Order: sequence, then structure tokens, then C-alpha cells
Amino acid sequence: MPSFFKKNQRKQLEQPKPNNQLKQRLYSSLKDNVEMIKNRTGNSPDITIRTLNLDVEAKMEIAIVYVEGIVDNDNINEFIVEPIMKNQEKYSGSSHHILDLLAGHGVTLGGLNIVSHWDELFQSLMDGDTLIIADGEEKALTASTRGGEQRSVEQPDSQVAVRGPRDGFTETIQTNMALVRRRIRNTDLWVESMKIGKRTKTDVSIMYLNGVVNQQIVEEVRSRLKKVEIDSILESGYIEQLIEDQTMTTFPTLYHTERPDDVSGNILEGRVAIFIDGTPFVLLAPTVFIQFFQSVEDYYARFDIASALRFLRILTFFISIMAPAIYIAGTTFHQEMIPTQLVIIIAAQREAVPFPAFVEAVLMEITFEILREAGIRMPRAVGSAISIVGALVIGQAAVQAGIVSPAMVIIVSITAIANFATPSFAMAISARLIRFLFMAVAAVFGFYGVILGVIILTVHLCSLRSFGVPYMTPFAPLSPGNLGDTIIRMPLWVTRERANLIMNPEENLHAADMPRPKPPINRGMYKKNKSKGGKNEN
Repeated sequence: MPSFFKKNQRKQLEQPKPNNQLKQRLYSSLKDNVEMIKNRTGNSPDITIRTLNLDVEAKMEIAIVYVEGIVDNDNINEFIVEPIMKNQEKYSGSSHHILDLLAGHGVTLGGLNIVSHWDELFQSLMDGDTLIIADGEEKALTASTRGGEQRSVEQPDSQVAVRGPRDGFTETIQTNMALVRRRIRNTDLWVESMKIGKRTKTDVSIMYLNGVVNQQIVEEVRSRLKKVEIDSILESGYIEQLIEDQTMTTFPTLYHTERPDDVSGNILEGRVAIFIDGTPFVLLAPTVFIQFFQSVEDYYARFDIASALRFLRILTFFISIMAPAIYIAGTTFHQEMIPTQLVIIIAAQREAVPFPAFVEAVLMEITFEILREAGIRMPRAVGSAISIVGALVIGQAAVQAGIVSPAMVIIVSITAIANFATPSFAMAISARLIRFLFMAVAAVFGFYGVILGVIILTVHLCSLRSFGVPYMTPFAPLSPGNLGDTIIRMPLWVTRERANLIMNPEENLHAADMPRPKPPINRGMYKKNKSKGGKNEN
């Protein structure tokens, strides 16, 4: 057996690598080029090869090659095949430089390029371009015909807003960047593109506002993306895990969204957007902690309403983390801190419960997490029904069976609802994991463990970085001028300092010198106009 594997290993080593062949130039024979394409693609049926005869006498042949399903067939027939067939007399007798003639007089599409090597040819073919190969020339003409079935622009499901635009990103990178350009119509909105993934060759682009963005952040994003070496990129989560600053943390250090208005607002604040082809989620860098509790609706509503909602989200976040831990610590170690009548009620409820408060809380939390995961994975028609009915039935049955107390069911329900109030799913799922750690330290040390957990959590958050920017900015380090858009949102007409840790230090915010609005109409003018009418003269 060992000798058999050694022989097979020698055979594999002796086989020539296909990458060396791809770096070679195209053949001059059309037949050889077509045969190479068939062999390289495994003679796949979706690779369409159409041969056209331009000159009957000279038998001048060209081949049109494209991948069915990722191209626009109407553009190929209307702007490539028909013009070539109608203008055959222009190519009659021109056996040389036929591709130059086609580019100048035949093909009426944009994005025409000449490729001479096999790696460039196959990359253009897999990107959705159409290849035009002529007999006798060692090069090919590529035309941009990307298309096929694509999902239309729809309202995003993960970030629902009552007030605001109803469009969301799709799985096409060109459509996503166009949605942002419709909002920021500025020549300083720059885009840089690259391909990542040895196998998938996924299109990745970064977008930023030149002059507003800090160039050091752009250089850092560009260098991290270029260092990524992986076989496949199928979603933005691949990129997020490979370029983040800290891997040993549950907190997200990159912000992802599928709302174009959210991306546009962050670009105007000096952040860099990372677009990945094949996913509707766009990454934003750098990211701070308070950003995950902000919603796009906050900037469309009045400042007092937005500030109240932000404060409520942060409050519910801490409730979702520490509510079960506080209940466990209070009922296990610190009964003297609870009002006497409430302690008697809780003790009466827990009299028949055979488990301690920690085991009781863990059982209920795990049960609810199972119901929540089942509701997400099930079809929409039955997913919500399973979550609601399952929680009601299991909770009521557990109380009647004496496994858990009614107070614990209330605590777990409040915790779950508070977790749903967090706008970012990435931050909400982090709270779900940290909750179990707080429950454990509360069961061992009581309120001292809860306080110790809060201190450790604060130190951990202050130690995180997002592309070099402190995660707790502007609280740590403290930046008083940037506190107007954190827990509370100051009015748009209030003078604000620039976000010096993210934006270009020389760039001011758009509302830096905006005066407070003062309507010209007042009560004095109303009384004056009313007296002129003659009704109040007596």
C-alpha cells in the first residue's frame, strides 16, 4: 500500500501545472484556440461557441464565445452578431487585423479590450464578457456583456426603517455602487477594484470620499485586502474575518449593512466602504462601539426623538446582558437587597422548583435560543408561529410542572425582547453569548461577580481597535467635541467638531457653520395682519 501511494504521488508531481500554460499567448489557429477553451472548461454545455463565416470565398472564420446565464443575450445578438453579419463586405479580403476592424466598425458595445494571454482570456470569459476570436490572429477581442438573471432592488429585510428610502443592495456589485453614486454625486467619490480568491476571483471594491477620508485608513484597508490569500470568497463575512483587528472577541469590529443610505452617510463621515460581489451586505471601516446602536432613522427624525430612542437601545442592550445575572445574584446571595414582600413572593414561587436559580436560568435561556434558531430556519409562513406558540406552550408547561418559576420566565422573556431591540444583529448575538458568562460569575460571586464582569467587559472594549481607531471612540479616548452624535443626537444646526480620529483632520463636517433655523412668522405679525382686516379694530 505505501508503494502504491508513492507511485500515485510521483505521477501527480510529473503532471504539468495548468497555470504555466495559461500564461502563454493565444494560438494563431482558430481551431486550436477553440479546442483549448473546450479542454480548459471541461467541454461544459453552458460555454457557448458560435462560429461565423465572414467571407465565403476566403472562408474567413471568427468564433464568438460566452458563458450562458451570466451574459445579456440580447446585447450579444443586437450589438455583436447583427452588426458583424450586416457589414461583411467591409471585412472581405481583409485577412489581417480583422479584430481591429471589428472593434472600429463591427461591434457597437462598450468595454472593448484586446487580450493576448490565456489567463486574461479565461478571466474575461468567467466575468461575463463575450470573446471574439479570429483565425490567424494571436489575440482576442472582449466585449462587456455582463447580465443574466439578477435580483431587483428591494427593501432590505435585516434593517427595516419606518421612515427613509425603501431600496436595498443586491448581489451585483455594479448595482450596489450605483445606488451609492445616486446619493453622492461627487467626482471625489473614488472606487478601487481588485480580485480576491484564487478559485472564485471575486470582485472586491473599496469606495471612499477623497479629501474627507483619512488616507492612512485607506492605505490600511488596501494593504489588508491585498494580503488576503484564500481560495474562495462567497460572502462579505469571509473578508470580515480576514481583515479585522481582533479575532478573539465576540464584538464585531466591522459594520455591515444592506442599506445604501447608511453606506452613503458613513462615507460622508470619512469611512471606507468595501463592496463584495455576490452579497448584498457592504462592510464599513473603521467601526466604533456606539455605531451599532444607531439607526438611519435617527437622522430623519427630530433630535429629541432620536436621542430618546438611542438611549432606549443602549439601555435594552445592558438589560439583555445582565438581567438574568442580576436575578441569579439577588435570589442566591443578596436577598437583603430585594424588598421583603417581593422576596416572599419569589421564595413561594421557587419552593417547588428543584433546581438552583443558575440551572433554571440556563435551561430557559437554552430553550429560548433553540426556539429562536428554529424560527429563523423554518419557512416564513410557520417560523413566527413556532417561535411564539413554542415559547408560550413550553413556558406555561414548565411553570405548571414545577421545573421553573414564573419569575424566571418573566426575566427570560424581558431579556429576549430587549435583545431584539438592538439594531445590529452582530451586536445582538454578541450580547447573547456574553449573557451566559455574566450568569456564571453571578452564580459564583453574586453582585461582586457582576461588577467584576462589567469592569472586565469595559477594559476589553477599550482595548479593541478597528483599523487602528479605538473601539470606544469618542468615550475612550475622550473627545468632547464628538459626543454630539453618540448616546444622544444633537440637532443638525448645532456646531460640531470634526471626527478627527476617522476623517481627514483638515475636513470639517457639513453642519459646522449651519445657523439655527428662525422662522420669520411670529405672533406679532399674525395680530397685525388680523387688525388690518377690520375685525379687531374696536
